[in-house]
Amino acid sequence: MKYDRGHESQSGGGGKGKLAGLGIVGVIVAFLASRYLGVDISQFLGGGGGAASGPAAPISPENDPDRELKAFVSFVLDDAQATWTKILPPTGTAYRMATMVLFTDAVQTKCGHADSGVGPFYCGGDEKVYIDLSFYRVLDQKLGAAGDFAQAYVIAHEVGHHVQRLQGTFAKAEAQADGDDARLRDLSIRQELQADCFAGVWAFHTAKKDLLDAGDIEEGLGAAAAVGDDTLQKRATGSVQPETWTHGSSAQRMKWFRVGFDRGEVAACDTLAAGSV
Repeated sequence: MKYDRGHESQSGGGGKGKLAGLGIVGVIVAFLASRYLGVDISQFLGGGGGAASGPAAPISPENDPDRELKAFVSFVLDDAQATWTKILPPTGTAYRMATMVLFTDAVQTKCGHADSGVGPFYCGGDEKVYIDLSFYRVLDQKLGAAGDFAQAYVIAHEVGHHVQRLQGTFAKAEAQADGDDARLRDLSIRQELQADCFAGVWAFHTAKKDLLDAGDIEEGLGAAAAVGDDTLQKRATGSVQPETWTHGSSAQRMKWFRVGFDRGEVAACDTLAAGSV
């Protein structure tokens, strides 16, 4: 993907998340928290999971090994938000900027505590995208989804959740479920697939700006496949249990990313109304 390697985010955030000081009161119930959290990658982390190992030594911008990656994720965030600022208002919803928080090991949010094992996630309570950059090493080295656009897909998916919040999708899904756990699980999957579709819509508009390289869409599809529930379950346990899925299969995630990219329209992503996903 073509981008400015010296880019600094215009969307705010980008700082390292802290475990204290956010003044969180109360506990978010599990099914609400899981709506915002990412895929469970704890089985691929190895060693100590998400536990902090003590304070890290200060890193100057000049010797930061993640300097270029931080510039890239900042660029993708800003490009995605610039796109939604243009294409969302005509659908009847104003766009409001989200912010990104880069964290290490664990972070406290208004959706509760999370560690690296949950992967990247969006919290609607504070309208922030949370990313531990180590996830990208897992994505590449352990899940087999290499390439910068695989990384971009992840951010675009989480921004897609922010679009859903602005549209009131979470509240609509909860009302539709009406306390039915099975229906809530189905709607949760449909929301995840819609976020994949929204990532594809962003990719469509980014391609129109000639920012994509040959093979970028294939990298995005590869990332969508790598984090499908069936693929993750098979890697972790050797079996697949559809009744426990939260995000959809690899085929479903690839399908809806492709729908968004091929159509380039928000209306094409109404997975909640689709007869079958």
